[in-house]
Amino acid sequence: MTLDLKKQFITQLIESSRLLRNYVDHRAKSRGTTRAQWIVLFRLREQEGLSQVDLADVLELQPISLVRLLDRLVEHGLVERRSDPRDRRANRLFLTAAGRQLADDLDSLRDALATDVLQGMPAATIETSLKALRDVKERIKTLAEPAGNVAAK
Repeated sequence: MTLDLKKQFITQLIESSRLLRNYVDHRAKSRGTTRAQWIVLFRLREQEGLSQVDLADVLELQPISLVRLLDRLVEHGLVERRSDPRDRRANRLFLTAAGRQLADDLDSLRDALATDVLQGMPAATIETSLKALRDVKERIKTLAEPAGNVAAK
């Protein structure tokens, strides 16, 4: 593979990622949420009871950024913090009924986004692209990790 082809791939990946983020932000806003809130809701639906520290780690966010985001979700009655019975300094995070309902509603938005963005693309192309993106992600994590640290999630 030529260097030019690799550069084109990286350029397209960066540009597509930015455009997709903006498109998702716009569509999420129409549902009264943000992309960042959406990601937290989905992750908590999959792994309720995570500590704030663990959630920040999984989402690869700085804990202080996550705290502000969680504060907004708590204010809107979508997430609740519960004291960790084993560590009074820590909070465990759980979706409220409203948070679970919003996450479920956002599933239809995710389905619509996938349908709209990938319309007309053959399944084989999507499968190949998905493998390539997973490989790129793993390579980036390998390159970004200082020696001796556990790889990011």
